[in-house]
Amino acid sequence: MSLVKLSIKGISYSQTQNGAYALILNEVDGDKKLPIVIGAFEAQSIAIALEKEIKPPRPLTHDLFKNFAERFDITVKQVIIHKLVDGVFYSSIICERDKIEEIIDARTSDAIALALRFNSPIFTYKNILDKAGIFLNNTNELNKDENDLDNILSNPDTFGQEIESNQSGSTYTSKTIQELNELLAEAVENEDYEKAAKIRDEISKR
Repeated sequence: MSLVKLSIKGISYSQTQNGAYALILNEVDGDKKLPIVIGAFEAQSIAIALEKEIKPPRPLTHDLFKNFAERFDITVKQVIIHKLVDGVFYSSIICERDKIEEIIDARTSDAIALALRFNSPIFTYKNILDKAGIFLNNTNELNKDENDLDNILSNPDTFGQEIESNQSGSTYTSKTIQELNELLAEAVENEDYEKAAKIRDEISKR
């Protein structure tokens, strides 16, 4: 079975599954997208790895794993999403130490969070992509053959870009750059990384 390389297109909040996110993987040499439902913690960890500007004051679990692995000269060579059973994706982490490879079973969300931290490629098998892959049109709606997934996916490019309103109804758009930078520092200090991503996006718009 041939391997297909994937990249991360984005993360979107599930409008119908409370606390769940959809991680959208994109076929590097094609147009298919592979949506994977993940939890809030894993979504946060992946988002932080994608957002190089946000540095947690303390290492998250996946950062700790990376630090531990590097201390013992273990590298993550690649991640392979190798199986799909009843809507659940199974993945393997290919590690190397002293030129000896080991294969470690992992949840797909954890495997991808680690792949990002090690700058390792992500692959899946073509038959899995053919089975679970979808096409998104320009309006970010699924084609007619994949309407059963539209309750999971929203706009895959909008994670962290929604404007958050507080109880008084004001938004980040009313804040000055200095105020936004102060709020960003406070959010990172409090380890509220989803809020930090939203503030960062508002700063980027300026």
